[in-house]
Amino acid sequence: MGYLLYHTVTKNYYLILIENYTIIYRLKKSRLPPLNALRAFEATARLLTLSAAAAELNVTPSAISHQIKTLEESLGVLLFRRANRSLILTADGRALLPGLSDAFRRIAAAVRELETNQRQGVLTVSMLETLAMHWFMPRLSKFQAAHRDIEVRISTTTRMVDFEREDIDLAIRHGAGDWPGLAADFLFPLEILPVCSPGLATAAAPLKTPADLARHILLHATARAGDWPDWLNSAGVGGLVAARALTFEKTNFALVAAMKGIGVAITDRHIVTDDLESGRLIAPFDHVLGLDTGYYLAYPVERETHPKTRLFRDWLLREVAET
Repeated sequence: MGYLLYHTVTKNYYLILIENYTIIYRLKKSRLPPLNALRAFEATARLLTLSAAAAELNVTPSAISHQIKTLEESLGVLLFRRANRSLILTADGRALLPGLSDAFRRIAAAVRELETNQRQGVLTVSMLETLAMHWFMPRLSKFQAAHRDIEVRISTTTRMVDFEREDIDLAIRHGAGDWPGLAADFLFPLEILPVCSPGLATAAAPLKTPADLARHILLHATARAGDWPDWLNSAGVGGLVAARALTFEKTNFALVAAMKGIGVAITDRHIVTDDLESGRLIAPFDHVLGLDTGYYLAYPVERETHPKTRLFRDWLLREVAET
């Protein structure tokens, strides 16, 4: 049964053509039937009982009855005849039902498609290269195994991304977590400590106390030049002069050099959790310097309810809690 909804030549009423005859519903254009009333009628006309319609829509039968009465008054027609305890569709009710059922099916399909699109596809996450290589990548396979329909792409940069202009869904950054317009979930604090290869710590110049660093090469990244002086001061050897210092563009390079036994790197403790557990690196001293900033998962506030955002956020927070 085909149907067509369009305006009449008058300014006040809608004309509905159904099959081969015409029904004029005298509705002011500013007073279309409420959606809840249309849903109540469609469910009742399809199920032919108030109780079944009420159960489907999670309301009371009296609420369904009230909505149908409201719709009948708005349309100026009778949609049901009551016979004992049964409901019988009138000719107008039978004419209205197919179009509404089709419309609600289309709405439901559109919503499902939108939700599916939000759960599937590409999710781009921005983070520092060192965090990506040493902490995130070893855990990514867990997320992919749980959510095979989401392709995670990693964008590495040291700057804070512009979510409005860039194709970035979320970002992991360190700071105070107070970025305007962004939601920020705390991941872990920023804590720095020296790390080196196991062999270097027990070589000809063993590392037993922080003062022993004077006989080693100190490795650090350009953007984190203050980490070594800050840690040395907090460890009580602020005036220490090392044998040499090597500066790298990124902390990741300093960590690779440390693994190769070239020197001692200064880094964030949480980033090298896996490297310390595996023995690729060791922390020769117990002293850790905690800073007043931390790592956060940041994303636009309006994306907080997006399915992909929620899935990734919940997974990441679980991973942080476990480590």
